Amino acid sequence: MAENDDELEELGISTSLTRRQLVRRGLGGFLVAYAGALPKVAAAGVPKYVHKHYKNTLKIIQWSHFVPAYDVWFDKTYTKNWGAKHDTDVQVDHIALAQLPARAQAEVAAQSGHDIFGHLSPQAGLEDQVINHKEIIQEVTRKVGKVSQVGFKSCYNPKTRKWHGFPENYVPDPIHFRKDLWNQVGIKPSTWDDVRRAAPKLKALGHPVGLGMSNELDSNMLLIALMQCFGAFIQNAQARPAINSKHTIEALKMMRDIYKRGMTNEVFAWTAASNNQGYLSGRLSLAVNAISIIRSAEDANPALAQNTSVAPIPRGPVQRLGLEHVMGVYTIWKFSKQKTLAKRFIADLEMNYQGAFKNSKFYNFPAFRGAVHDYARQLAADPHKGKYNVLDLIARKYTVNLGYPGFSNAAVDEIFNTWLVPQMFAQVAQGKMTPADAASAALHEFKPIFAKWRGRGKI
Repeated sequence: MAENDDELEELGISTSLTRRQLVRRGLGGFLVAYAGALPKVAAAGVPKYVHKHYKNTLKIIQWSHFVPAYDVWFDKTYTKNWGAKHDTDVQVDHIALAQLPARAQAEVAAQSGHDIFGHLSPQAGLEDQVINHKEIIQEVTRKVGKVSQVGFKSCYNPKTRKWHGFPENYVPDPIHFRKDLWNQVGIKPSTWDDVRRAAPKLKALGHPVGLGMSNELDSNMLLIALMQCFGAFIQNAQARPAINSKHTIEALKMMRDIYKRGMTNEVFAWTAASNNQGYLSGRLSLAVNAISIIRSAEDANPALAQNTSVAPIPRGPVQRLGLEHVMGVYTIWKFSKQKTLAKRFIADLEMNYQGAFKNSKFYNFPAFRGAVHDYARQLAADPHKGKYNVLDLIARKYTVNLGYPGFSNAAVDEIFNTWLVPQMFAQVAQGKMTPADAASAALHEFKPIFAKWRGRGKI
């Protein structure tokens, strides 16, 4: 990192902070003078363009949000109003989250597609295919203040000094648990050992624990977070593979024990929606997921919602440290024909993020904390008896980037998108490998991936 200190100081990020200090602060950041690269347009007022046939077209693709109200607002209100002000027909396509990585690769292969691509995890492996998003970062920073440390380490490459994406939002990842069932077994899921002790009793009640070990996003995020609670990481701060450690072995043992004691084999074939569905059906006693679960329950099953607690990830023997459930990253392709408009759209959305925060029902947290005024107060004002206050705590203290304690990079991106961590856990839980053998085999898989991307000058 020493060779990048000048760049970090330029961005206003102190290089003297320790990792522990960065985690405690939760928000790193920088203040950069805006060089005036983006066109200036008023954020509010009467739309200048009122005719139906607009001069420009801006194409956006992103996931079908787990909070449907968000897509209604984004598609029918926000983009329509923004487009009217900018003489632009904003066209939004939605696809299932599991289809995003393959669709991105397809657009790269064709060198054609959308102007803005919305990802749900950092996509450092696509760095050569996207613009440097630094000037958008600069403008937003000047307007609303610092980018979060999660956003910074997710989208900035200290090796190439390039912003390979724009961190639009991140999503805190709490646990959901049934208070009535956990009260029956006399345990609260404060630690992973609590979960292990309670698991067989909950399963005996007909309500197993729901922790995925499948090739899908939720399982990936959960298992990496579990590892972090045990002091285990995919890489170290110097971007060297660190998976083969005693801490990883202990995390693998824990998940194996929880599975054998209190889960069913369905978790090896889950999709990203499965834990939502299992919990909302009333069957699961615990799930690790964003607040899409509790928000859905409030609409469809108020009694279940009232009986559900939302809490930070259980503490491990080393620490309590989670991962963002998803990291909303916008990228602009180099082959986009509307780069200037795309930059303007992203900057305007982030600088006026209150609408996104509110209409996602607090699902989307701004990657720039200052983009939403006093969001802790808004969480407290939610009518559901302060249930969402804990999200601020989770966001500030227990949420780090994919690839922590290092930066999200192309090697971590490849490991994440090829499901190597869930496969490691599944091999152990199913008794196909010992924890020690699985950790060693994972290192054997990780090493050539890191070597490849280091050889390409990306880490």
